[in-house]
Amino acid sequence: MKPNEALDFFAYSLPIGQHKKKCPVCSSSRKKHRNDPCLSLNVDHDRVIFKCHHCDWSGIHPNNRSHISMQADQVNAQRFRKLEKKPLSKQAVDWLHSRGISEDTAVEAGLFCTDHYISSEGREVPCIGFPYKHNHLDQGAKIRSLSSKGFSCTNALRHFFNSDSVGEDDEIVIVEGEMDAMAFMQAGISTVWSVPNGAVVKTNKNSPRGEIDQQLDKSFAFLWNARDQLKNAKKIIIAADSDEAGVAMSEEVARRIGKDRCHKIVWPDDCKDTNDALLKKGENFLVECVEKAQPWPVAGVYQVESFREQVMQMYHEGVVGGLSTGFGNVDRLYTVMEGQLTVVTGTPSHGKSEFVDQLMFNLAQNYGTRFAICSFENDPKTHLSKLVSKFSGKPFFEGATPRLGQDELNEALDFLQEHFIFLHHRESSMATLDDILERLRIAVLRHGIRGAVIDPYNYIQQPKDSNETHWISSMLTKIRVFAQSFGIHVWFVAHPTKGYAREGGSNPVPKGNDISGSAAWFAKADFGLTVYRPDPEQSLCEIHCWKVRYSWCGSQGHTALMFDKLSSRYRELGYQDRYQGSEDSEDSEDSEDLDDNECPF
Repeated sequence: MKPNEALDFFAYSLPIGQHKKKCPVCSSSRKKHRNDPCLSLNVDHDRVIFKCHHCDWSGIHPNNRSHISMQADQVNAQRFRKLEKKPLSKQAVDWLHSRGISEDTAVEAGLFCTDHYISSEGREVPCIGFPYKHNHLDQGAKIRSLSSKGFSCTNALRHFFNSDSVGEDDEIVIVEGEMDAMAFMQAGISTVWSVPNGAVVKTNKNSPRGEIDQQLDKSFAFLWNARDQLKNAKKIIIAADSDEAGVAMSEEVARRIGKDRCHKIVWPDDCKDTNDALLKKGENFLVECVEKAQPWPVAGVYQVESFREQVMQMYHEGVVGGLSTGFGNVDRLYTVMEGQLTVVTGTPSHGKSEFVDQLMFNLAQNYGTRFAICSFENDPKTHLSKLVSKFSGKPFFEGATPRLGQDELNEALDFLQEHFIFLHHRESSMATLDDILERLRIAVLRHGIRGAVIDPYNYIQQPKDSNETHWISSMLTKIRVFAQSFGIHVWFVAHPTKGYAREGGSNPVPKGNDISGSAAWFAKADFGLTVYRPDPEQSLCEIHCWKVRYSWCGSQGHTALMFDKLSSRYRELGYQDRYQGSEDSEDSEDSEDLDDNECPF
C-alpha cells in the first residue's frame, strides 16, 4: 500500500484521537524491528497529523471522511458482486409467506437467494439474502439459512438495512432486525431501517439502570455512518423488541440521536416484536402503531402514560439516587444523575478542576462511563498527564518520589483511550457555545459519552452587543436542555467574583451567587459544588454542596477530602487525618468520634 493510500485508510478506519501504526515508508524495508509501531498519528475530523520516529516521515494529511468513505463503499461493492445472487426460490417464498411477507414486498426490497456456508450447520445450504446498501451501492448482505436460524454476513456491515429509502425531512422507523423491517414494508411503510447486528445484548453489570456496556461502542458505528440522514429526519420512531436487550438498545440509540426527536412503539404483551405483531394483529395494526407512536420521555416534558412504569416502580421500590462519586462521605451530599448540570466553583488554585477530573475518573473505573473533556486551560497532553497520575497513583514527572514506569504509562493510556474524549479548540483561545455543543453532539453519537466537563466558562465567546447577565442565563439553559436531551451529565466550572475577603484576610467559601456575571449560576444549576481549602498550603479540602434540585440525589452541606499533590488524587479522610486536622481545636479530645460527613475544622 502506497503511503498516501495508507494515510487515507488510517483517516477512515481509525477513531478520532492518537494512534501508533507501522510506517508504510520504512517498516517493510527494515531488517530489524519492522513490526514496531513507529508511526504516530493524531486523527482529527478534518486532518491527520503524522510522524515516523524512525525515518522522520511527517506531515499533515487531509481527512475528508465522506470522500474516503465513498471510496471504501466502492471497494465493498466490488467485493459484494462476487456473491452469486439468484431469484427467490419457492422455498424462500414459502418461508417469507410464513412470516407474513409477500413475494412482491421481498422483490421490491431486493431480497435474493444464494447457496452459502453457514457455520452453525457446517455446510453450504440454501439461504435468503438481505442486501445492505449505502449511497445506492451494494455494501454486503446478511445471509440467513432457510432451514434454521443460522446466518452469516458478507463484508462488515456498517450501515442500516434499507437506509437508502429515506430522503430529506422524512420520517424514519428504526427496528431491530431485517424481518422486522420487512414487516413494516409489508404494511406499506417503506422508510424503515434495521440495525445491522440486532440488539446489543450485553449491558453494564455495574450500572443500576442496565445501560449498554460502552466497551461495545463499535456496535453503534452505523449511527455515525448515517449521521447526515439522521440529522435531516424530522421524526424518528424506534420499534425495538420488547425484551431486555431491545429496550437497552432503543434507549442508547435514542440517547445518541437526541430524545427530543424520537418516538417509540411499545408492543402489546402478546407481541414480542414487529414481525410477531404483523402475524398476530395484521398490517393495519402496524400502521396505527406508527401513527400513535409515543414521544420519547424527555426531562422537562412530561406525559403521564410515559412514566407509568417508573412511577409504579418508585412506589414499590423507592427512589433510586444517582451514581456514586467514589467517596462515601461525598455521596451523602452529592450523587451523579444523567441529564443534569453541576456548576463547580471555588477560589483559584483550590483544586476544583482536579476534583472534577477525580469524579470522572472514579465513574470511569466503577461504571465504565465515557466522558468528553473541554478544557481551555489545559491542552490534551497536559490534561492526560494528570489523569495518568490519577490512574497510577504515582507522579508523572521526575521528582523526589519515583515516577511511574513505561509499562504503567501504557496501561494508563490504554484505560484513558477507552474512557476519555478531548474537545480541543485549536483555532483560537475562544470558542462559541454552539461550537462546543456541536462537538459534544458528535461525541455522544460517535463515542457514546455519558458525561462532559466544560472548564472554565469564561473562555466561551460571548456574542457581541449581548448583555452578560442575559447571555449567561441563556447559555446555562442551552446546556441544561442539551444534557437532558442526550442523557449526559455536564460539569461546568466557573470562577467566583474576585476581590472579596473575610475580616482576617482569608477568602470566604464562594457559592452560586458569588460566581461572576449572573445569579443564574445558582438558579439554573441542578447541583452546585464548591471546592475550598481553608489553608491552600495544606492537603485538607472542603467539598461544599450549595444547590440540590432533587433531594433523593443529595443534600446541602459540606464534608472533607484529602488531596495528594504527587498523585493528583483525592481520598477520604482517615483517622490520622481527622486527628491532625482537629488537634488545635478545643474539642480535640473527641476528634475520633467525628461523623464521616463532618469536617474536622
